[in-house]
Amino acid sequence: MILKIAFRNIFRQKRRTILTALAMIVGFTLSSLFIGWSDGIYSNIISTFTRNRIGHIQVHTEGYRARPSIYKTISDYEPVGETIQDISGVEAWTPRIYAAGLGSVGEKSTAVQVVGVDVVRENDATQLYQKVIEGRLFTENTTHEAVIGKRLAKILKAEVGSDFVIFSQAADGSLANDLYKIVGITESGDDRTDRTTCYINLAAAQELFVLNGRIHEIVVIVSNINHVGKITNKMKESLTNATLEVAPWQEVAKSFYNAMKTDQQGDAIGRFVILFIVAMGVLNTVLMSVLERTREYGLLKAVGTTPLQIFYLVICEVGIIALASIIVGALFGTFFNYLLSVYGITLSEELTYGGMKFGTMHAEVNVRSILIPTITVFCSAMLVSLYPAIKAARILPAKAMRVH
Repeated sequence: MILKIAFRNIFRQKRRTILTALAMIVGFTLSSLFIGWSDGIYSNIISTFTRNRIGHIQVHTEGYRARPSIYKTISDYEPVGETIQDISGVEAWTPRIYAAGLGSVGEKSTAVQVVGVDVVRENDATQLYQKVIEGRLFTENTTHEAVIGKRLAKILKAEVGSDFVIFSQAADGSLANDLYKIVGITESGDDRTDRTTCYINLAAAQELFVLNGRIHEIVVIVSNINHVGKITNKMKESLTNATLEVAPWQEVAKSFYNAMKTDQQGDAIGRFVILFIVAMGVLNTVLMSVLERTREYGLLKAVGTTPLQIFYLVICEVGIIALASIIVGALFGTFFNYLLSVYGITLSEELTYGGMKFGTMHAEVNVRSILIPTITVFCSAMLVSLYPAIKAARILPAKAMRVH
């Protein structure tokens, strides 16, 4: 009976019902867009950052991450990589060598970071070939070809076909220097990487730095970034070599991760403000409804309706409006998030975050963008309706009859 009366009361004052519902719908839609937009941006940043630079999980020998050194290497890395590949959820892995040195083209010289890569595995893991904007990527068997970053090429006034000389120190203390032909120029979107990085074949790097089959890092790419923690734990259990350290991207790029979490906390404050405004609007509308219907509630109590039944009546009215508003808001939120996920918004100026440049931002359609607004809108509506419901339940019939 209470539910039936609640339905009737909702449609008796259509204007008030529509205003209350609109407040909830707008709040739900804005909150859904806020979450979908935020998650889409962060997913894009994380995906680009990890794919382009650090991978999802990294494996090093003990102490390398704290103090990188050419001497801290992983020996016999192929069995380690095969063990990693057998773990469910691992998409690809690739070995790398890192060394600092001096790069020279003609009379121009600058500091460079030499990165030795297995070109086949690197392409599978990070799509290195997609970053080549001029020329080509060296092949698996070439030993004296190099690919350098766009900014580095500009500093050295180099182009495809230029001779590139690397000067450094090998692991045995000898002078490491050799001549390479620049066959390609890359652009990763990270100015610092493009300004210093030079890629050469893994075997060529091992020969140049006298590493004899050793590497510095294994980069692991997973199929679902949300499972990084679980896969990291599996890797720690599967790798029997106690000298190896396994770290997810959140630890490898701790400052980047902390900055991102701080930004997300700011987003949470924004969502709270939106829902607070919605809650105040609902409270105002419901309270006015109770005050306008004082005589009605007094009459209900006079004919035997209990205070608890009147309390439930107000709660049911708000609950019905809230549920209907959530359904409509979910449709709007999903629709707008989908449009933004497909077309995105192109920024007038590129955004730089964590060293990466982003020109177009896309939203994301996910469960969070529906679930969080659903819970918060419904709970806030129920919470703010408690005071009007209690006020209605405590109305005295004799006093209510004198209200005009």
